[in-house]
Amino acid sequence: MEGTTGFSPTTAIVTGSDSGIGRAAAVALAKAGLDVGITWHTDQQGAEQTAEEVRSLGRKAAVRQLDTSELRGCGAVIDALAEELGGVDVFVNNAGAGDGVKFLDLDVDTWMRTLDTNLNGAFVCIQAAARRMVRARRGGRIIAVTSVHEFAPRVGAAAYDAYKHVLGGLIKTVALELAESGITANSVAPGEIATPMTGQTDQDPTTTDRPGVPLGRPGDAREVAAVIAFLASPASSYVTGASWAVDGGMLQMGPQAGSHITSDDWRRG
Repeated sequence: MEGTTGFSPTTAIVTGSDSGIGRAAAVALAKAGLDVGITWHTDQQGAEQTAEEVRSLGRKAAVRQLDTSELRGCGAVIDALAEELGGVDVFVNNAGAGDGVKFLDLDVDTWMRTLDTNLNGAFVCIQAAARRMVRARRGGRIIAVTSVHEFAPRVGAAAYDAYKHVLGGLIKTVALELAESGITANSVAPGEIATPMTGQTDQDPTTTDRPGVPLGRPGDAREVAAVIAFLASPASSYVTGASWAVDGGMLQMGPQAGSHITSDDWRRG
């Protein structure tokens, strides 16, 4: 399926693509015919494994370490990847982590570290990619991986919830400001996905029971990557400023879940 704007992407950068959703997104984009820039923070071996998958599909892979808490330097990593790839048509901001600290126990240093790593670093990286897209005058796609917690809070995740909300808002503003350059900006908001971040490495999500999710199970990282690949494609030419929940219907369960919870266990996060 083709879009109507003539956008024809050949290069992408996916941050935090050493495992999980990031790896699945990098592979999905390679399958769509894009060369891919891959970043890692602590798992270089994981990033190289992602690169091997991308190359096995006949696409170029470039790998760099990226610490998004290093605000003065992380933009240069995006620039270096773009230079090696010959540009950046698609930028997927996936790198991030939670802290799991409840509000009253959250110290300022942890709060600032979480926001620097996940929000401020995202701003720098997204801006670096967007500036290149504008200069190239080819259009572009900016996609941020947020979370269902962009919309719904979770006990024990004050800083995480805050940055997901703000990142979603940033993407909406980016969509407004970059539309005249033919650049779209959207978010993908996963629910529970079977990845290392949720302690479900190499686990088949179809074998895990989740009664509180309408589809009855966690998601697979490839199911999120499929939505990312659509938003990165020419077919998504009239989609911008939106946030796409990929959650098995989790967000639709608010009132029902509230009326069916029978203990205070949820207060412990």
